[in-house]
Amino acid sequence: MPSHPLLSAESVDVLETYLEEVGTVFRIFREQDSGCVSYGVAVGDERWFVKGATVPEAAASLRRAIEVHAAVEHPLIVPLQHSFDVTGGLALVYPWVDGEVLYHPTVSRHGGRAAPDSPMARFRRLPVPVILRALEQILDAHLAVERAGLVAVDFYDGCLLYDVEFDRLVLCDLDEYRPGPFILEADRLPGSRRFMAPEEFIRGSTIDIRTTVFVLGRALRLLLDAGDDEQEWRGSPPQLKVIERATASDPADRFASVKALVQAWRGASRVRT
Repeated sequence: MPSHPLLSAESVDVLETYLEEVGTVFRIFREQDSGCVSYGVAVGDERWFVKGATVPEAAASLRRAIEVHAAVEHPLIVPLQHSFDVTGGLALVYPWVDGEVLYHPTVSRHGGRAAPDSPMARFRRLPVPVILRALEQILDAHLAVERAGLVAVDFYDGCLLYDVEFDRLVLCDLDEYRPGPFILEADRLPGSRRFMAPEEFIRGSTIDIRTTVFVLGRALRLLLDAGDDEQEWRGSPPQLKVIERATASDPADRFASVKALVQAWRGASRVRT
């Protein structure tokens, strides 16, 4: 059987040149603020997402992603299929998944979630039961993350890819997730301030599963609101109470685990008032 040009590659000089040689590049994402350049590539009747990095910081993030995918698998986490060296860096190969990320920051553009035609604004206009199913998918995937001993780092709406046609949400770009708990040895962790816990900005703080609980609580709050200013809550009072506990400033006041958060959320979601 002939080798697969992407799944058997070991080392290439220039990623984009190689992809053009072995397939058809139909999308290029050049302005990623992660320092990576990503590609949609068709090889025969297969479509792939290839993410490459040639600068040290971005390459280190992709190496971390390999460890993340080795530790956790879930039907709603886009799986890593292969990795190979690129001169000066690394490339990761994932199956292409149809849909749109809810937020797509680039080097030249941030913000825009509230624009009427943005993916986030269109997602927020979906019926509440549809959004609740998507939130359940996020939580279920993070139960697997918790079981794997990982904590969420740099999780935000740019990690959520939603396919309206099939009413399916998947998680992608979990490159910064790490085994926990760990001590923060920098001034802050990477991520979106809208989602991050207070301890993620304090050198020497402990980052653990209660940090993940906070991040998930913020995701619940932001995705079940009709607007970007958190003034148009579409959920129930019991659900909001769960979020308030999940996002308490003091980690000791939060749910002690993702499992506990999920149980509380499911209980509150059954009693809508």
